[in-house]
Amino acid sequence: MNRLTSLLGTRWPLIQAPMAGVQDAGLAIAAGAAGALGSLPCAMLAPEAMQRELRRLADTGRPYNVNFFCHTPPQPDGAREATWRTALAPYYAEIGQDVNAVPAGPGRLPFSDAAADVLEAFKPRVVSFHFGLPAPALLARVKAWGAVVLSSATTVDEALWLEAHGADAVIAQGLEAGGHRGHFLSHDLTLQTGTFALLPQIKAALRVPVIAAGGIADAAGVRAAMALGADGVQVGTAYLCSDEATTSALHRAALRSPASRHTQLTTLFTGRPARGIPNRVMRELGALQNAAPAFPLATAAIAPLRAHWEKQGKGDFSPLWSGQNASGCRAAGAAAITQELAKGFGPI
Repeated sequence: MNRLTSLLGTRWPLIQAPMAGVQDAGLAIAAGAAGALGSLPCAMLAPEAMQRELRRLADTGRPYNVNFFCHTPPQPDGAREATWRTALAPYYAEIGQDVNAVPAGPGRLPFSDAAADVLEAFKPRVVSFHFGLPAPALLARVKAWGAVVLSSATTVDEALWLEAHGADAVIAQGLEAGGHRGHFLSHDLTLQTGTFALLPQIKAALRVPVIAAGGIADAAGVRAAMALGADGVQVGTAYLCSDEATTSALHRAALRSPASRHTQLTTLFTGRPARGIPNRVMRELGALQNAAPAFPLATAAIAPLRAHWEKQGKGDFSPLWSGQNASGCRAAGAAAITQELAKGFGPI
């Protein structure tokens, strides 16, 4: 037990990272049963789906985490959208479709009063956010039912901001982490640092617990993070090939192949930098493509290309999210993966 396990109500100071698009409540339930804090990503869930998944989690009687994005929806930019569709037009021509026939859409919604209405009936033990924190009134609603609030910081300045604005613990997200970067004070990627450089700096600056995330794939990585002062760790990539994950066969194959040794940050799939395994569209358009509309508007126009090629058995236009260390990815139950990671905390 340490101050993080006391805060979270778990056996281990270990959080299974919320990973939208590759999991449902099943992964969170399995990780939670083994003593971690299971997490449910909610940014892509409609209210009815969120209620269904929350009921599954609530029925376990164990604490769990629900995760949301906190971005400000961008104003549509017709010129930028047109530039983006022009860049994608040759790929649409290749599959015999009209890029301009694809409707625009947001792809992901930020935390809102409607989402809080759903959550309030369940009162989850932990609510976490990406890209900062929600507006003060919304955050106050979450705090009012006693929820522990977490959020990700990619710099010391972001960590200090989160602590000052109500976060009960801060996730130090190193540059190695898979999926979306959690930055919110600056879009300058040169400010981003690796986990083991970022962690001790944030730990020295904060009073609240600090959770290390990024590149932690096994018990040795857990041990290293704890030795540098982490109060706990968050692990995502190591769960992507678990039995309970909904990761596609294409994505699993990439994670367990030599291709996973190389990952890149890319804006192509959502408009915001996120780390994944390079594929055709990243190589041909450039991974950090300025033509992509602001997050999350890039998703709409690339989605049909993804769907087409996935039907052909190819991940050429799929977001193959992965951290820089996929060595922990294995076909096993999430409980077994959790138990293996927990050895980093000491004898089980």
